[in-house]
Amino acid sequence: MSTFNLKLENTTLSSLPISIIVVLLVIAILGLVWSSDRFVAGAADIAMQLGVSPLVIGLTLVSIGTSAPEILVSATAALKGVSELAVGNALGSNLANTGMVLAITAIIVSIPVTRPIIKNELVAVLLVTLAAGLVLSNGYLGRAECIALMAITPLFLYLTFRRGALPDAEELIGSSDILANHRPVKSWIALLIGLIGLVGFSDLLVRTAVETASRAGISELIIGATVVAVGTSLPELAASLTSAFKGKTDIALGNILGSNIFNLTLVLPVAGIIHPTIIDPAAFTRDFGVLIFITLFLAAICFLGIGKSKNYFHIGKLQGTALLIIYILYYYVLFG
Repeated sequence: MSTFNLKLENTTLSSLPISIIVVLLVIAILGLVWSSDRFVAGAADIAMQLGVSPLVIGLTLVSIGTSAPEILVSATAALKGVSELAVGNALGSNLANTGMVLAITAIIVSIPVTRPIIKNELVAVLLVTLAAGLVLSNGYLGRAECIALMAITPLFLYLTFRRGALPDAEELIGSSDILANHRPVKSWIALLIGLIGLVGFSDLLVRTAVETASRAGISELIIGATVVAVGTSLPELAASLTSAFKGKTDIALGNILGSNIFNLTLVLPVAGIIHPTIIDPAAFTRDFGVLIFITLFLAAICFLGIGKSKNYFHIGKLQGTALLIIYILYYYVLFG
């Protein structure tokens, strides 16, 4: 669907005052968060009833499920011909995960970092981020390179299964309290309600985000990298803070890094596969530039920390504050 058609769809929105648009935008974000939780809860409970192991549920349904809002928003934006919003959402979500979710969690309670996390998830994030940079570097989001980027997802899951990351998966299942019903009918209802909510609220979020960008005189790329990205990253923030308050910070970094991988291997490619398009050069020079910088900065913290402590160390208030400052400076670059 073209941008022109999207504008036709937004005719009703254009007649509303900006205050109502903002309220609808907030409702869409909160609705996405709630729908994502229902969808993951229902799907995981059904999987458990069918005898699927906690390992499979933790690595697929729960891990990928927390990226469901980003995936649905990306697909919806691409279908409506505003793939730049999807690109901004993918890059901005990773920036928000690292500079907001991880930073705030580390400021509240220190996050332990182990050698296996650095060797596996962190290295994978670095490689996937570089691969995404290659896709964006030519200013065109094409179908072939996006399919190649998406093909990394099953490879990452396969390698994760081979490592047998059962303890983390069980911790994730246990900490999320998603498998509490064990009632088939209730689980299917939760799954369907969640799916319908994801589709409906994704559509509302894209439409109100585009209208907000138009009223504010900014690009869909920027609105996707800020408002939409922060909104769709709320499930990760909620999960990380919940784990932190329960004293289960040992899985926080792995979950955030996993989400970053899925954002670049699922959320970003979906837009290019559905609607290949030319993208604003700023997506690579500015947004991806900041993303690779903050990712390398996090990697430097981890490699230096593990090098000194040999086995593990903690990302604490100082490192969390530094990450948060980088994220705030990114907003200054966008709007200052």
